[in-house]
Amino acid sequence: MFWKFDLHTTSHIDTLLEKEDVTLTEVMDEDDVLQECKAQNHKLVDFLLRPQCMEDLVTFITEEPSTDVEEKVKYKYPNISCELLTSDVSQINDRLGEDEKLLMKLYGFLQNDPPLNPLLASFFSKVLSILIGRKPEQIVDFLRKREDFVDLMIKHIGTSAIMDLLLRMLTCIEPQQLRQDVLNWLNEEKVIQRLVDMVEPSQDEDRHSNASQSLCEIIRLSRDQMFQVQGCSDPDPLLATLEKQETVEQLLSNIFDKEKNESAIVSVIQILLTLFETRRPAFEGHMECPPGMSYSSFSVNHSILEAVRPRLKDFHQLLLEPPKKNVMKTTWGVLDPPVGNTRLNVVRLVASLLQSNTHSINIELINLNTLGVILDMYFKYIWNNFLHIQVEICTAMILAMPPAPVDIQPDTEHEHAKGSILIKHLFQKCQFIQRIIDAWSSNEKDQAAGGRRRGYMGHLTRIANSIVHNCEKGPNGPQIQQLISELPAEDREKWEAFISGQLADTNKRNTVDLVNTHHIHSSSDDEVDFKDSGFHQDSSLQQVRPKHTHVHALKADPYIPFDRISDISFSLNTNESANIALFEARCKEKIQQFEDAGSDEEDIWDEKDITFAPESQRRPSSGSTDSEESTDSEEEDVKRDPFETSNSATDDTMEVDTDCDGWLGTSVASPSATLSKDCGRSKAEEETACCEQRSITETVMNGSMKETVSLTVDAKTETAVFKRYVEHIKRLISPSVTQVKMPPKRKSYIADFRVKVIKYAA
Repeated sequence: MFWKFDLHTTSHIDTLLEKEDVTLTEVMDEDDVLQECKAQNHKLVDFLLRPQCMEDLVTFITEEPSTDVEEKVKYKYPNISCELLTSDVSQINDRLGEDEKLLMKLYGFLQNDPPLNPLLASFFSKVLSILIGRKPEQIVDFLRKREDFVDLMIKHIGTSAIMDLLLRMLTCIEPQQLRQDVLNWLNEEKVIQRLVDMVEPSQDEDRHSNASQSLCEIIRLSRDQMFQVQGCSDPDPLLATLEKQETVEQLLSNIFDKEKNESAIVSVIQILLTLFETRRPAFEGHMECPPGMSYSSFSVNHSILEAVRPRLKDFHQLLLEPPKKNVMKTTWGVLDPPVGNTRLNVVRLVASLLQSNTHSINIELINLNTLGVILDMYFKYIWNNFLHIQVEICTAMILAMPPAPVDIQPDTEHEHAKGSILIKHLFQKCQFIQRIIDAWSSNEKDQAAGGRRRGYMGHLTRIANSIVHNCEKGPNGPQIQQLISELPAEDREKWEAFISGQLADTNKRNTVDLVNTHHIHSSSDDEVDFKDSGFHQDSSLQQVRPKHTHVHALKADPYIPFDRISDISFSLNTNESANIALFEARCKEKIQQFEDAGSDEEDIWDEKDITFAPESQRRPSSGSTDSEESTDSEEEDVKRDPFETSNSATDDTMEVDTDCDGWLGTSVASPSATLSKDCGRSKAEEETACCEQRSITETVMNGSMKETVSLTVDAKTETAVFKRYVEHIKRLISPSVTQVKMPPKRKSYIADFRVKVIKYAA
């Protein structure tokens, strides 16, 4: 224990604070000042709570540093001051939140002229945010007394840190009633209308972006709050103001009644896209709508659609005449004009409007032929996949959505049309089928001439598949089939040939083969023993059957698309007792060859160190005769001596130690095994075992010469002696053996082996 021996170190800050004339900057120069503050060092906290120290800390984060200070340490003290004030020490929070003089000094930062220093603004926002979270009543009361607070926030909305502070006021105030009071106060101060006024061409891009993002976040946060706090009867006043028709009309007026400004147009479209989100964005813990609350709470407000519908012609004109863009040179050609962010966002807006499936909106889009213009852009800009995916979304929704309800009279129920007017417009006016076939044929010609495959072909394949799918299974299937049948005979034949030929071939290439028909052979020798096992045909392993797809269907069509995988389920009905009995019987059959009568025989798998005795300890052993060559092979499989060489033609080595293969690059065999490999196959082996010594004699033939080698192992002295033909032993132990990488234990073993054998060979 460290405290037992008094080994803990004392911070130098404690020693420094004992000085009477210590300054704040001296303390802040210490490396562990932040650590000690968060650990609530009493001496340090008491020092920081001094009125002059607190005032200096606030001054550091609200006033510009001196220009004479070196750049790399210019913001050192402001940064440390911010970290000390936001270290979440309750005494510091209490002093800062209850001292109105300090709050006024902090608030004075907002009264500076724009643009604010972004780094100091982040320090200011961080300090005020933690005060809002820890002292919400005091801070809200202080800010409400400042009449120019909302004006200053809107004035500096171009600074991202100020935008974050505004959003934090909507999220960090925990008491529900206090949060509702803050919302009502901000709504009374017309914060929504002031943010809307920031999104106009006369403002800069930073104000456009931050004001738009603020409004989008207010919409999402308000809808999420409505979802989480269902018992709250008070509506969100800021969201209600945003969804008013006059608010949306003011947004559209800012971009259409004045000069065209791409930044302002894109910012307004981002706000509209957020308002058109029919489903709340998913967040942790909430994926589906809970019981008792329908999605109608998040449906598109009718007033928003009524405000947008008269402006559809202006959006359509943006597709034809976007804000002026410079010519863009790319690696494959020149774009004049390029698609641009404006037209891309207009297409996204059209996709959101189509998702609302409103009859009046659909009629207006048809009259303007907006879908035709979008398709023209799709086939013109062949490499813009951002555009292609949006067009694919539009066509997919048109094909899959039911007909939009038609308003007959006000305050009456809706009546569904007999067919989708959008599908009819797409197939007849836009010549959807013909354009797909023509684009496909044109791409094939370009590829045949050595050109590249066009960038929209992947999306075009999916669009064609969507037509085929909805024609067969979609809610508008009969209408699509009728429209295809009404095509000219030549176009209809081309379409049928296309879906059965080129499209089918493409789908087959694009589909992943989920079934591997090739037999996988294992490299393990143990598994090879079981490959010929005769399992019964009625084995329970064959009871695996897909629930909806039969096995013969899988064999006939191995290309199963991903969308069908979820329809396949497998059930395995096994008889555990039968399987266990079958496994045990098979294992017993395979290991029978290892069962010996004598239970006291030495374990051949035990790892031993082998040393070699001198000539005087050698012991002759009986040799084997050639007649032993006729020994039954089955007998040899049942009983095999650990020192006996293999009969395989491809492996005639006898390993001294079974662990050699792991660390030695090539097999290091005994001399007898090497002689067997060099001179021919073994003719006979015999082993004479006793309690202390064991001898092996091996006879091999080399032409007309008979060579005999014997190995005597003495278990008592743990020595092994090779007898006969010393010159072969010299050839076996070559210097290359010492160059093989091996563990230290094995290396010493081989070294001993070489020294002793060479000594005896000499």
